[in-house]
Amino acid sequence: METKRARFSRILMEDMFQVKAGETVAITSDLGTDRETIDAMAQAAMNAGAFPLVMYIPQAKKDGQAGMVDWPSAALTAALLKADVWIEANSVVILYSDIWETAMRDNKKLRYLIIAESTIDSLDRVFTGYKITDLKKLLLPLTNMAKKCNSVRITSTNGTDVSYDIDTNYTFDYDDGDFSIPKFGTAPGFVNIVPKLNSMNGRIVFDYLQHAELFNKVEFVMKDGVIIEVAGEGAAQFKEYLSSWDDENMYKISHNMLGLNPKVHAITGELVEDERIWGGVDFGFGHTSAMDMPPFGQMAKSHFDGVVAKTSIYFDDIQITDNGEVCHEELRPLAESLLSATNV
Repeated sequence: METKRARFSRILMEDMFQVKAGETVAITSDLGTDRETIDAMAQAAMNAGAFPLVMYIPQAKKDGQAGMVDWPSAALTAALLKADVWIEANSVVILYSDIWETAMRDNKKLRYLIIAESTIDSLDRVFTGYKITDLKKLLLPLTNMAKKCNSVRITSTNGTDVSYDIDTNYTFDYDDGDFSIPKFGTAPGFVNIVPKLNSMNGRIVFDYLQHAELFNKVEFVMKDGVIIEVAGEGAAQFKEYLSSWDDENMYKISHNMLGLNPKVHAITGELVEDERIWGGVDFGFGHTSAMDMPPFGQMAKSHFDGVVAKTSIYFDDIQITDNGEVCHEELRPLAESLLSATNV
């Protein structure tokens, strides 16, 4: 019987990346990474005829650009510039650092995916049990609808009520699990929007916030795209986290992900999974790559995310979801079909 690690790794390499014989599959990890999962991915790459290149590096003290002092950046960058595939499985992530920005900018063939420190149970839920084509049928029209609207409003019974404007100069993206072409890939099951600068206003009440205690219900008050108030249980500790960066851009919205992974229906405390919760949303803050926010991006020392479950989402005055369920008349049949075909 195929184990969860073997199943996840096989689907990742063969179905999602469609790895070819002779390709180099780079896997970065650190001392906080589950080595059994790394070994399973390397074996699956070999089974597909590729060359796995597993790189264990020190576990940095902080994510992103702030971690540069702890990594062998020159050697790591040189290797990534030659790879065909890069799977980032670091517990403290390289994402948005100079290493990442250089590799993504200069290696035009690179297919990148971040899974961070996800457990194998979480990876099995997020990556297996559904067809890429079925997920695409829902995410693609939702992305096209987002591009055509002027504003987005997100509410929740937990007290969240926040809105922002659309800027069509910025990147709109979705991940359905097809990593067969060069791209900045993340786990499947979302549509990503970069809000127009200085346009987000309202209140966000998080059901899960990175770097805060799980289920603390930290609240942000947003004004013109900036966090102006942190309230709720655990607010004092999170204020300390934010102020420790001494970086005003860490208070600014970066992106908004609309979660629609058909196997994710509850907050687990695993960020990669929770960001894709069905009918929920993720808000990212801090660093934004110039790839997503051309031409300059939003430079910051790091990046963090928070999740709101069971949301009601509106594109202009058109309701897309209602308390976590897809209700739009054109999208609802696609959502129901995807859910019914998913192997839970």
